[in-house]
Amino acid sequence: MSKAFHCLKFMTSAVESLWLNFVRLWSWNCLWLVWILLVVFLVYFFRESIQIIESISTMSIFLGSLSPRFYVALTGTSSLISGIILIVEWWYFRKYGTSFIEQVSNNHLAIGSDDNETNTNQTADGGGKQKFKVWRNPLNLFRGSEYNRFQWVTGQEPLTFYDMNLSAQDHQTYFTSESDHLRTCDNIMQKAWRERNPQARIRAAHQALKEDPECAAGYILLAEEEATTILEAERLFKKALKCSEVLYRKSQILQHHNPILEAEHRRDTNVLVYIKRRLAMCARKLGRTREAIKMMRDLMKEFPLMNMLNIHENLMEALLEIQAYADVQALLHKYDDISLPKSATICYTAALLKARVVCDKFSREVATKRGLSAAELSAVEAIHRAVEFNPHAPKYLLEMKCLILPPEHILKRGDSEAVAYAFYHLPHWKHVSGALNLLHCTWEGTFRMIPYPLEKGNLFYPYPNCTESADRELLPAFHYVSVYPKKEWPLYIMVVASVCTITAILAILTHQYPETMIVCAKTITEFLSLLLTPFAVILEKVDSLMPASMWHLLTKI
Repeated sequence: MSKAFHCLKFMTSAVESLWLNFVRLWSWNCLWLVWILLVVFLVYFFRESIQIIESISTMSIFLGSLSPRFYVALTGTSSLISGIILIVEWWYFRKYGTSFIEQVSNNHLAIGSDDNETNTNQTADGGGKQKFKVWRNPLNLFRGSEYNRFQWVTGQEPLTFYDMNLSAQDHQTYFTSESDHLRTCDNIMQKAWRERNPQARIRAAHQALKEDPECAAGYILLAEEEATTILEAERLFKKALKCSEVLYRKSQILQHHNPILEAEHRRDTNVLVYIKRRLAMCARKLGRTREAIKMMRDLMKEFPLMNMLNIHENLMEALLEIQAYADVQALLHKYDDISLPKSATICYTAALLKARVVCDKFSREVATKRGLSAAELSAVEAIHRAVEFNPHAPKYLLEMKCLILPPEHILKRGDSEAVAYAFYHLPHWKHVSGALNLLHCTWEGTFRMIPYPLEKGNLFYPYPNCTESADRELLPAFHYVSVYPKKEWPLYIMVVASVCTITAILAILTHQYPETMIVCAKTITEFLSLLLTPFAVILEKVDSLMPASMWHLLTKI
């Protein structure tokens, strides 16, 4: 029964999409056809008034008097110009993902624009522009001991300026308050979080610790950016933990006295939660996975309302490392809820747990012959759900694309989220025998269920068309950003390439064989005139049926 319902639902959505596409194309084609026929009719009817016949005869005499050298020069120049335009269009398309001519026509000339198209810029208003929101990566790495080490080895920047700027804004939000000017060390750290130069930030942190050795924010900055190993970062975070616990207990007692003390308590809470989470991540990176799990669980019990850091995703990854699948399922039961925001970690982990039940015995040939069982169908549907939410992740899990270090911020359903997920979770898929094989056999079937993902989704909202621009700002320049749906070559580039190729061939042939090309041109002209003879006869009949005073009647109207 479930198989029949699934097939019926798929067929209904496919037929509906095809019908909508047919209606849209049919309506526009009819409008264009009516316009072209109207122009042809008017030109033919007023041919005598605008002297079109005399102009054509004069033009034919002029063109007949030209030498083959003129045609060689004309076609050669056209080929050169078309080639330059083609190179510029190809470079612009590779860099920005769109055609320059198409973008200019849509934005400034309003040619071929569609009402469903939305601007991909991030805006604060709702004036018809699509918004996107970036999220803090719950599994972000340490700058000093991981990102900087990559830069030392490869000489490439792993983080973009936009990503680091967002992190600076987060630090100012989490680790500062209105009363920072009352303490010298807090005032110094407030300026340090705004500083863009890493060395200036580190100097400011040392200065704050010199003013007050109990400055927890100073230890946080040094652990994140100056420590070159995870062990050193853990040592600094433990110092920060001692200082933050003292400040947290003090502000907890005084938080209800006035709004300023309440803001201080909120800041101290953020600092304490951040330090404990990073200490748990240090333990996870150093191989003490069970200790990290205990720290994360205690943190979630102590601060159940602190969802901004997505600590449950850190816990989920650590539980998968020790293969505690029952605990992972319990977490999914709590957080994979329709009222809560989804993520690639939640969707793909749910698919992994369902695939684990059937993937060890799954075979595409056997499934094709006998059909899918209930458990296999459930696993395939979970994979389709995950791929619909983030279609970029399978290529990284199947190692069809190279992985890079994940950014500090991600865009949900974007390539940045796929990179961050696969960076940590690819080993967990490899631990489950046959899971990647099942994913490889079934993930592309998702796209048959959503033929027009930008217009209509199946289980989620339509795929946002602003992910590419945001991912290009979050991911480094050396990474080839994954684009979904895959953009075809724009019509303008194809037309320019065709014109360039045809004119180049004509220039070469006319230069090498001028007499033969003249004969070919005359033959083609005679053939076209022969094809147009029936239309000329029809037009003469229509003209004979119309009254001779039609022009005068139209002028009177």
